[in-house]
Formats: sequence, structure tokens, C-alpha cells
Amino acid sequence: MCCVLSSRSIRILFCVLLVSTVAASAQVVPAARSRSLVLNAGGLGSVFQPDYAGGLNVAQASPNRLYGFGAYVDARFSRWVQIEAEGRWLHYNQYNGIDENSYLIGPRVPIHDFHGWTPYGKVLVGWGSGSFLAGRASAIAFGGGVDYRLTRKLTLRAVDFEYERWSVTPTLWPYGGSIGISYRIF
Repeated sequence: MCCVLSSRSIRILFCVLLVSTVAASAQVVPAARSRSLVLNAGGLGSVFQPDYAGGLNVAQASPNRLYGFGAYVDARFSRWVQIEAEGRWLHYNQYNGIDENSYLIGPRVPIHDFHGWTPYGKVLVGWGSGSFLAGRASAIAFGGGVDYRLTRKLTLRAVDFEYERWSVTPTLWPYGGSIGISYRIF
């Protein structure tokens, strides 16, 4: 026995299939969507060249590198919209009693994810202070580094480099590197 469908039957079957596919897509979350906010907080160990050795009020490389600790927060709103805030306190291995602190915030741009490795670039603004200043100086930092995702919650900051410009007289250009680890809060 042969079954022949009329054009009306074909249209009804087409509409049923169309409605069922729309309803089926409501069962899953599309791959292009994710949480709206991811927040990581972590700590850093840092080594910096302060670009000031004291004395003649001249910017010059210090014979000692400064060592210290820092903290940072990365807020990810989307793949390309990310903000980083950091504070760094460099108080160890001082030369002539010179230390530095910096407090910076700004955009962070991930370049590409590759098997858990994420290189990034950043431009941060804020201020710096130190034992040689009678206040604080506005600062801008250009930098970048590489993060490695250890687990779903832990991320290793394998390397982070910054080149800062402090608006004081004389203009200082401290630079240095850090390593650290962060925990994903949500």
C-alpha cells in the first residue's frame, strides 16, 4: 500500500518539525554565552628596578632591586572586556632607604587561549608613592604576561612584566616582573 501526502499534509509536517526544533534549542545553553562576570583575586611576588638611587634628585638605576609583595583582582565581563586592579608594596632590599608602592587599575586584553596558557597585555593608571616622595605621583603602566589555568579555580600568573612612568621631577621609569597565583571567586 502506497502512502501519498498532500501538499497540506507536507506543510503541517514542516510546521511541526520547525516548532519542535525551536523547542529543542531551549533545552541547552548556547555555546557563545557564559557568565556575565568572572572574578579572580590573587597575590604576587615582585622584583622591580626603582629608577631612583637618591641623592642628587636625578633619575638613575639603583644598585639594588626592590623586592616585595602585591595583590591583584581581575574582573572579566566578557572575552574582550576585562579590568585589572593591583597594589604592590616593594620594601625589601632597599638602597638608601628607598622603597616604592603602586596602586593601578585599567583594561586587560587577553591575546589568545592556548591549552590553558593565556598571554595578555594591559595598560594601567593610578599612583605610586615611596619613601623619597613627599606625597604620591600619578603613574601609568604598560605591561603584559602569561597566565596558566591550573584548575577550574586556580590560575598561575607565570610571568607579569610592567614598565611604569611616574610623573614626578625627575620623571621615573620603574620596571619589573612578578609571579603569582589567583583564586576564582565566581
